[in-house]
Amino acid sequence: MMKDKKKKSKTRFKPLSPIEAVHESAKGLHDAGVIDATTMHEFDALCLTPVRELSPREIKRIRIHEKVSQAVFAKYLNTSVSTVKQWELGEKHPRGTSLKLLNLVDRKGLQAIA
Repeated sequence: MMKDKKKKSKTRFKPLSPIEAVHESAKGLHDAGVIDATTMHEFDALCLTPVRELSPREIKRIRIHEKVSQAVFAKYLNTSVSTVKQWELGEKHPRGTSLKLLNLVDRKGLQAIA
């Protein structure tokens, strides 16, 4: 007796979050000429991934997950080894561009900023 093997359908696309779906719709409207570039830029800004604060433990976890030394991590982030050490010890806190890059590395890995 042969077992019926059902093929699992694999979707080629990952499901979109509601905000991603709205952005995709806006992009389609922009491409069709229904909304102008200024409005599209406003949608782009609204749909940016929020930048969250990171604890010293989280910063160290990100670096260790990427399997790099503090020196290598500092090079990727265009900062000093001393700054990375201070972040990991909680003596300083990343702000602005550094915090944005750390969030990006946390979500996408170092290859996203290489």
